[in-house]
Amino acid sequence: MAKLKLQPDPTFKAKVAIPVAGADDVSVEFTFRHRTRDELKKFIDASGERDDVDTLLELATGWELADAFSKDNVQLLVDNYIAAGRSVFDKYIDELAKGRAKN
Repeated sequence: MAKLKLQPDPTFKAKVAIPVAGADDVSVEFTFRHRTRDELKKFIDASGERDDVDTLLELATGWELADAFSKDNVQLLVDNYIAAGRSVFDKYIDELAKGRAKN
């Protein structure tokens, strides 16, 4: 049985469904940075100042792909899979806020 820790781990993993044109979504596991409520609010408030690449680099620290998690490779992801940035962002928010939805 998992026990609640008042200080959560600094990162967590979650699978994100990346939409692929003409095919089924592909599930990719990302390692995300944990944020407190205030940190998340500031992150979301500043989201209009960042592009998809910078947003993904700020919310994640890695992925399960064979290619390194780097700015160039994140750029390739968002260039080649147009909905990927939004999918990753939405999953991140869902994971951090899922406790609220269940209450």
